[in-house]
Amino acid sequence: MLKITNLVKRYGKFTAVDNLCMEIDEGHIFGFVGANGAGKTTTMKIVAGLLQPTSGEVLVGGIDILSEPRTVKRKIGYMPDFFGVYDDLKVDEYMDFYAGIYGIPYRERRAITDQLLELVDLSHKRDFYVDSLSRGMKQRLCLARSLIHNPSLLILDEPASGLDPRARVEMKCILKELRNMKKTILISSHILSELSEMCTSIGIISQGKMVACGTVDEIMDKLSHSSRIKIKVRDRMEDAIRLLQEQPSIGKIDIADSAIEASFKGDDQVLAEILKRLVTQGIPVVSFTETGESLESVFMHLTEGSEEYDD
Repeated sequence: MLKITNLVKRYGKFTAVDNLCMEIDEGHIFGFVGANGAGKTTTMKIVAGLLQPTSGEVLVGGIDILSEPRTVKRKIGYMPDFFGVYDDLKVDEYMDFYAGIYGIPYRERRAITDQLLELVDLSHKRDFYVDSLSRGMKQRLCLARSLIHNPSLLILDEPASGLDPRARVEMKCILKELRNMKKTILISSHILSELSEMCTSIGIISQGKMVACGTVDEIMDKLSHSSRIKIKVRDRMEDAIRLLQEQPSIGKIDIADSAIEASFKGDDQVLAEILKRLVTQGIPVVSFTETGESLESVFMHLTEGSEEYDD
């Protein structure tokens, strides 16, 4: 559905998007993750036809966005990270206005509006002024507006930004429903864990470059540099720490919740040898567990040293 090849966007000597490539199959959800200013919004605006690329190719449904922009825009629903609403319109009027912009016949607008307001749980607000809605409701209304012409590709730039926890959950439920409707979605966030459970695949961008791409499991398997072990002992914690410090496979050691936590590099055999040494030294080990590196730590490793700019 979406194929980006060697995309570049420069502003003078500054490169905002640097030879970026990605591909999203029809019906998939692609999570676009990066720090603020990494190049996410610039890329999305190019795909939406709002910015001209310096070079590269973007195909939507096999159609080049530069050669047939009007055709491509009919296939795209774009929800920006910062959106404007017409505060002097009621919700129903707002939806009707955008339906008119997309040339939807008047007799069809009511049914489409009813369906979309039900999808985003705003049917009970159709006679309210947009200005009276909460931020979360405005976000959902903007999403409904983006769907008014039944696009096959949705571009959602940080749709959960600025929302309270409840509103985030509501937005996530709507996105899962869109996934069930087989919509192709490109969604961005600067929080990796926010997208991991709903996306088919993830792309991590830093300084305009795609630094990792794949499923969450693939990225973790490929890029996780260490595990962490958590050890609880009944007593002799200082002796246990001293022994761990002697092991070349053990990195930084912390104390948290009366337990020893340490980064670890090695296989199961090395891990078993560490446990054996603790027990042999008479240290009363209560529990000994291993956990993988967190999503956030992998993300921080990949984007380390990146600088922010106005995306």
